[in-house]
Amino acid sequence: MNISYNWLKEYIKIDETPEILSEELTQLGLEIGGIEKFSSVKGGLQGFVIGKVLTCEKHPNADKLHITTVEVGEKQILNIVCGAPNIAVNQKVVVATIGTKIYTDEGSFEIKKSKIRGIESEGMICAEDELNLGKSHDGILVLPENSQIGMPAADFFQIENDFVLEVDLTANRIDAASHIGVARDLAALKNCTYKFPEIAELKIRNNKLPISVEIKNSEACKRYMGICISDIKICESPNWLKNRLQAIGLNPINNIVDITNFVLFETGQPLHAFDYDKILNHKIVVKTVETGTKFTTLDGKERILTEKDLMICNSEKPMCIAGVFGGLDAGISETTNSIFLESAYFNPTFVRKTSKYHAISTDSSFRFERGADINIAPYALKRAASLIQELSYGEIASEIIDEYPNRIELQKINFDIEKCNKLIGNNLEKSTIKNILKLLEIKILSEQGDVLELEIPSYRVDITHYVDVVEDILRIYGYNNISEPEKFTFNINNIEKPDKQKLLEKVSNYLEDTGFNEIICNSLISNKFFDEENKTIVKLCNPLSNDLSVMRPSLLYGGLQSIAYNINRRNSDLKFFEFGRIYKFDNYKNESDISAYSENNILSLWITGKKNVLSWNLKDNPTDFYYLKSYVENILKKTGISNDIFIKEISSNSETLAWKSQFAYYQEYKIKNDEIIKFGLLSKNILKQFDIQQDVFYAEINWDKLLKHLKTERKFEPVSKFPKVKRDLALLIDKNITYKELSEIAYKTEPKYLKEINLFDVYEGKNIEIGKISYALTFSLEDKEKTMTDTQIEKIMQRIISAYSKEINAQVRC
Repeated sequence: MNISYNWLKEYIKIDETPEILSEELTQLGLEIGGIEKFSSVKGGLQGFVIGKVLTCEKHPNADKLHITTVEVGEKQILNIVCGAPNIAVNQKVVVATIGTKIYTDEGSFEIKKSKIRGIESEGMICAEDELNLGKSHDGILVLPENSQIGMPAADFFQIENDFVLEVDLTANRIDAASHIGVARDLAALKNCTYKFPEIAELKIRNNKLPISVEIKNSEACKRYMGICISDIKICESPNWLKNRLQAIGLNPINNIVDITNFVLFETGQPLHAFDYDKILNHKIVVKTVETGTKFTTLDGKERILTEKDLMICNSEKPMCIAGVFGGLDAGISETTNSIFLESAYFNPTFVRKTSKYHAISTDSSFRFERGADINIAPYALKRAASLIQELSYGEIASEIIDEYPNRIELQKINFDIEKCNKLIGNNLEKSTIKNILKLLEIKILSEQGDVLELEIPSYRVDITHYVDVVEDILRIYGYNNISEPEKFTFNINNIEKPDKQKLLEKVSNYLEDTGFNEIICNSLISNKFFDEENKTIVKLCNPLSNDLSVMRPSLLYGGLQSIAYNINRRNSDLKFFEFGRIYKFDNYKNESDISAYSENNILSLWITGKKNVLSWNLKDNPTDFYYLKSYVENILKKTGISNDIFIKEISSNSETLAWKSQFAYYQEYKIKNDEIIKFGLLSKNILKQFDIQQDVFYAEINWDKLLKHLKTERKFEPVSKFPKVKRDLALLIDKNITYKELSEIAYKTEPKYLKEINLFDVYEGKNIEIGKISYALTFSLEDKEKTMTDTQIEKIMQRIISAYSKEINAQVRC
């Protein structure tokens, strides 16, 4: 939101520079995002001065040029070559001196000392379009004879120069969404007064414009006010009004619309003007309409209304979407003679839902959906009506109508000063707190010891609890004025093991060190990735757009979007990882049950392209399934979880589950019934959605479930003093026997001394019968109490060989 420095000074005395003012506003919680200069004329007419033409002669080398001398100040005479047909002696003109910038629609250029057809020229005599004061370029602008020579053109034309402060308004501080709102906050900080502009008495010339108002939905419309004004003159706004609106980035439209916008940004109260003659039967009805009703808004677009949209209607049809956007048929135009001026309070929930559903965001909806001040409505209405009356744009033609069926009581809060000081960490004097409350216009209704009963102003819709009052007190007192204690007393609690944050950082550092880049993707994704029948996804009720309408059930989609973005920019060798949350709807039969929704922390990896950067000493190998698997198993090692506790399954995309169909093939790691890890090659179908032509390998680790199975205690034992012994064994077995089976048989047979098994050779072919395969294994044996003897080792190996022979019919190869 933009705040004009000059405009703000109409409500509060300000001596500070805009830079210092921005620091004060930031302290108040109204952070300033930037400060920009504004001029009512582009460039502010800097470098332009009033001059008098002393001489004017024809140019010897050009028929259409004149050589002039122009006085621009005491003893300052410039030689200027001019091509205007209306140049003459004794004229008062506007001169652009050397170094002045001329702004045009195409850009700008600087006036320089130059020679024109051999004659030196020291400036330029300007037409009105070159000054951005009009569109005419028929000749130079000639000023009245009494114009003062040497006077800056900016002063002569009363150019307004201003500073615009960009306030990054937080959603809770809608009370500061106006110049008076900002002035009110500053007054509290500076301990001074601010003022509302005085309103001239509304003189009702006649009651010739009758109007009636009926509120049919009092929940959606708490208050509705209005007044009729006749003999309206639609015209261009005066310069002061246009300057105020242009300074904050609004384009002036006409005097009536500009006044409603002016009052909106002055007070924070949205207003709307209807063409009185288009209000059928001169009756206003505030109600919702049937779903499917068609309505054309001011932008010319036809909207399909729902039963939840609150509408301002006449006796037959809608005229305006309440608090959001006006209708095309009832808006004011150049032919408007009478208006009905509206000032109302609409329920924030109704306005917000309508605004989001129809994707309409206006200055009006911005304020109503955050909570406008119901008690500012009368002032804002009178202020706009009085401006129309004062500027002779119309006459008041009715009494003020005020429909307020159920009066809203002001918020009351019990405030404990002792609790306040505990929360702040300092002991603020009771008198200091009471003074700040007074500055914040928070009334103290009663006082019992340290407990105050407070009445909150209607414009502070964000204050609902005593901690909100504490926050407001701190804003005014100043966070920088809170002293730190000399000593801190605190307890050191045992950190839960494992330390989840440290473990996450450990894994992140490992991935970054091995060439992965961390990505952070939006939690909201498009609904185009899912079938409409998919009931497990969490959909937003009022999404900003279809591209941000679903809470992601997997990190997969954001990563693929990042990969596609990089591939399109010729960066195709990628390794990404992301820690993030996914969201699912587990019990779609009961949407109201909060436990039906689940969130899980997930670690995802994406690998695509080549393994290594192009180099003379490295092979140009593409990434593959086992390359990804190595990172998955290294992550398990980093977490300290044993690889042996997993049940491992390898499958293809013949599975019917939705996530499994995303893979061409994959491997899944489980612990009991918990699915912990799945990784593999993504299917062509899903890659096609992102226009990715190359293979992408993807891994998804359920971080929450993985941590659940980590051991919280670790046992350490000393390194053995006695050496390990290795023995090799070549076995001839059936081809369907897996290495996993060989490992399990060995450990089951010799659990005490067998420490490790490794497969170092696989052979089939010559001298091996069909259906058989040869595995060469290394067995590491260790006795932690003594050195193993040959006899002991031989007995162990014989037991293992016997077990293999008995259980899988294995034969030892010599």
